[in-house]
Amino acid sequence: MAAVTGIRRLTPGIIGRLRLAAQGLLGAGFESVPQAVRGMTAMQAQDLQAVLWAVGQRVPGSRATDVRGALDRAEIVRSWPMRGTLHVLAPEDLKWMLAITSERLIQGLARRHRELEITDTDVDAAAGSALRLVSAGAASRAELFEAFERAGQSTAGQRGIHLLGILCQRGLLVQGPLAGNQQLVVAFGDWITESRALDRSDGIAEWLLRYVRSHGPATERDFAWWAGIPLTETRAALARVSDQLAELEFEGTSYWLSPETAALLDDGVPGQRTVLALPGFDEFLLGYADRSLVLPPEHADKIVPGGNGVFKKTIVAGGGVIGTWVGPPGGRGTGVVPEPFDGVNGLRPAAQKSFGLQAAKYRRFLGA
Repeated sequence: MAAVTGIRRLTPGIIGRLRLAAQGLLGAGFESVPQAVRGMTAMQAQDLQAVLWAVGQRVPGSRATDVRGALDRAEIVRSWPMRGTLHVLAPEDLKWMLAITSERLIQGLARRHRELEITDTDVDAAAGSALRLVSAGAASRAELFEAFERAGQSTAGQRGIHLLGILCQRGLLVQGPLAGNQQLVVAFGDWITESRALDRSDGIAEWLLRYVRSHGPATERDFAWWAGIPLTETRAALARVSDQLAELEFEGTSYWLSPETAALLDDGVPGQRTVLALPGFDEFLLGYADRSLVLPPEHADKIVPGGNGVFKKTIVAGGGVIGTWVGPPGGRGTGVVPEPFDGVNGLRPAAQKSFGLQAAKYRRFLGA
């Protein structure tokens, strides 16, 4: 598709609002939890409570129990499809995504595995013990580690979690139903009974197309980082699917998006006055290599204090991050408190009212 023309002035706020629309955070959203997860391609999920709310924000009227139920029924799955980071995604997508990413990821961890004295023989021993354990049903991580130990595989010093990660990367195990706030481990083939098969080039092309449709406007470098795909392969994939996408240029950089999202530019992009309370690790912020369009660099340390890798919950207004917020620990209680970047003036009255509605939505989602 040709580049989008006729835009008087493209701004970071407009790009941010286009992303909100693509992600189902503006407009009607998604009709169900599985539809939202499939529509988003994958959603970062190392923090379970955060991803429950991330999905809930995109499915109007949903509750935390709906998202947990989708995990328990294998309608969505939580695993490590890319970057060695937990995501939720459609179960039929996990196997072909792992086929693209797992070898490179395991190679990237080779030095750490040598430090932990994990050899191929050790992995085989761990696999045998794990599969015997889960043949009788789901097992807790503690039970899995006990099985590793019985097979002569120490789980000390992160060795256990790395063994688990390797077995999940190889498609032998996967995280299954929830037990409280922990997920039980199950055999991949028992839990995911239908998987799609895509070769590498077709898979990367589809992955890129779905990412741009769910996250655009985004750059080729955003996708390469997000999926952990080499830039050369990303560019080859983009050449295959660019005729199904629209292109925007902003400050000398090409941004790609779906034609449906681009069409919002014709009548004015919605969401200029929309205020959202998003969870930590939400795709609106985490889904891009360059976050500076929606998060002013001078405030980045307020989202990830000290660069510790733990992302705070964010307040988004008009397509940009304007502060953080805190909720009741573990979902208990009713306190939802905004912490705007502007510590002097705080939120404007209209934004404060909108945030109050978001706080009420969050409490309903939790069942409070």
